[in-house]
Amino acid sequence: MAPKRRTRKADAMSAGAPLETEPLHDAPASPAQAEPSGMPAGDSNVAEVLAAQKGARRRPRDAPADDAAEDGQQQRKRRGRIGNMAGEASASTRDNQGLSAVEPAEDMLTDSLDGDRSSGEMLMECVVKIFCTHSEPNFSLPWQRKRQYSSTSSGFITDGKRILTNAHCVDHHTQVKVRRRGSDMKYVAQVLAVGTECDIAMLTVEDPAFWLGVEPVKFGVLPRLQDSVTVIGFPIGGDTMSVTSGVVSRIEVTSYVHGAAELLAIQIDAAINSGNSGGPAFNSKGECVGIAFQSLKHEDAENIGYVIPTPVMEHFINDYERNGQYTAFPALGIEWQKMESPFMRTALGMQAEQKGVLIRRVEPTAPVSKSLKKGDILLSFDSVGIANDGTVPFRSGERISFNYLVSKKYTNEEALLRVLSNGKVENMTVKLAQPARLIPVHTKGRPPSYFIIAGLLFGQVSVPYLRSEYGKEYDFDAPVKLLDSMMHAMADKPDQQVVVLCQVLASDVNIGYEEIVNTQVHQVNGKPVKNLLDLTRQIEGCQDQYLRFDLEYNQLVILEREAAHAATKDIMTVHCIPKDRSADLLPESNGIQTADVPPANSS
Repeated sequence: MAPKRRTRKADAMSAGAPLETEPLHDAPASPAQAEPSGMPAGDSNVAEVLAAQKGARRRPRDAPADDAAEDGQQQRKRRGRIGNMAGEASASTRDNQGLSAVEPAEDMLTDSLDGDRSSGEMLMECVVKIFCTHSEPNFSLPWQRKRQYSSTSSGFITDGKRILTNAHCVDHHTQVKVRRRGSDMKYVAQVLAVGTECDIAMLTVEDPAFWLGVEPVKFGVLPRLQDSVTVIGFPIGGDTMSVTSGVVSRIEVTSYVHGAAELLAIQIDAAINSGNSGGPAFNSKGECVGIAFQSLKHEDAENIGYVIPTPVMEHFINDYERNGQYTAFPALGIEWQKMESPFMRTALGMQAEQKGVLIRRVEPTAPVSKSLKKGDILLSFDSVGIANDGTVPFRSGERISFNYLVSKKYTNEEALLRVLSNGKVENMTVKLAQPARLIPVHTKGRPPSYFIIAGLLFGQVSVPYLRSEYGKEYDFDAPVKLLDSMMHAMADKPDQQVVVLCQVLASDVNIGYEEIVNTQVHQVNGKPVKNLLDLTRQIEGCQDQYLRFDLEYNQLVILEREAAHAATKDIMTVHCIPKDRSADLLPESNGIQTADVPPANSS
């Protein structure tokens, strides 16, 4: 094992980076973690989206799921936070918060369906309980994995022998099982696709016995305000199905906690508790209009839950059917500013009848970087005019962020933009894709990359890594330079990474450097470092007597090259490290050499 770190470790937490839309609430125990790589669907205002993570917290996965067991002071601390709703399988406590009233809730469901009990029974037959075992990577000790844990959540059956649930419910899964209502049999399920940004996962079961006598749900249209909704799932407080009812309170573009993206969401006042994640929300006709996925807890608010609407679900399903896999929601790849000031509009050459938003920055890796530039004014998207506050018309009497129009597109699709550039109106067609994140929000299930030389552990910075190193308060405790890169920096190339010297495993060969922790590496022997693979190749290809590393804050690390290579294997043996690098840096894929064989340049 590596020596005790100087940085604070995180508790076992979910992979998804919670995004603050309002004051946030500690999520009940959740199987989330898929880090990430979510971009806002319409613009890449990374600072605005990721800055919202302040105060976002998730309950440690080994914590009891029953909030009633906490004292009043702890509950007050946890108020005002938002989180995913997947419940711990180990939660055995039965609280008195109304979750035991299953039968009256089922009566409400059948009443909403005009008293047709058979219809209500059919809807409940479509809902399944999901049992998942997770094994997360250890981002601080990347050659290891954390202790596995279990969670329960909800899902529902759709056309094509598929099951939909939340992505955070099956994140870093090693085994997924499902059980139908009233059955004592659990069936092993396979994960077909995981949509990190939209927090949706698609499962299937190979055993034909699972599908006998069940009818898939039917999707309904986007509901209206005050339409009634019924949420079905398996939340904490009991093992059987729970049914709650409410109305649609609001429909708007919302920050998705797990995906770090901004997509359309429905706010409802039906109770959504831990374990409801992935459960369907039905309208009065028995049509599925959403998937429960997160809720808001605050001392000034009650019964605020969120469901993923049918347009987002259908986008995910169509994307999978088109490409055989999930390809993400595209982004326009810009940062923009409202133009509500009349003086700004006049100074920038806008006519009185013109409206739009100012482009502050363009992602260098986005396809639109060839067409748009800083200072341009975006007037319309796909022939829909954009107001000065960044909104577009949405149904009768409603307006919504123009990000919604972008989120309706698919990766590599084209969009028509109308832009005011240098005082002239131009029409242009651009391709939409996901720009590369310099510091990714998700790792999409991949294990962390690392490289070790002479006890120096190098790695790539990601949001899961920062959370692992600095805990829940990583957005306060992490080095300012890394936080600035996370919130404001943009990648110049798709393969660009922020590489850091994570820690130094103390040995005679690295005396004097033991206190260096999480410091960015800029150069190796005078050559810039593009990514971790580039650093590895530079070290392996070095023929100089010394290895010189130029770090952030003008720090310098110098090692004798041959002594560094010779000491690496012994240091790995002491700390029980099987390989000096992660699998993605192994020689069979990159043509470089590992510590398991003598270095080619040693003599």
